[in-house]
Amino acid sequence: MQIRIVLADQTLTLLDDAGALVRRYPVSTAARGAGEQSGSFQTPRGRHLIRARIGAGQPAGAVFRARRPTGEICDAASYAANPDRDWILTRILWLSGCEPGRNRLGKVDTMRRYVYIHGTPDEVDIGKPGSHGCVRMRNHDLIDLFDRVPVGTPVEIIE
Repeated sequence: MQIRIVLADQTLTLLDDAGALVRRYPVSTAARGAGEQSGSFQTPRGRHLIRARIGAGQPAGAVFRARRPTGEICDAASYAANPDRDWILTRILWLSGCEPGRNRLGKVDTMRRYVYIHGTPDEVDIGKPGSHGCVRMRNHDLIDLFDRVPVGTPVEIIE
């Protein structure tokens, strides 16, 4: 399996090993566009891989802080009470860059920037930029993707 994220289209495409389409999902990437610098709140480009899969077995809407479930479930009321919170829900696919100097090591290290593919509240618009650098997905789409990809799956992020 391999993943291709196209920022211009706000899509994540899952391809099999032969490059054939398995699934396509709408996503939301950074409101500030593409960029690799630490602190930029932009989505990093280039070749990555899934370094860690976090949250297997958690319910849809499970809230994570520091990659640990808090025991909370995000619903419409909790989102309405705190709409500006950077909600990380359901599952986390933690990305690691593969290109030293571009998205790995130093001030451009994707993993040290804590860039994930993760779930988001149902009320958040998907299909247009809006994240703080991560790739947000609908919770049911993320569960489907999570169940299909192992650690080490290649992820390419292109404009």
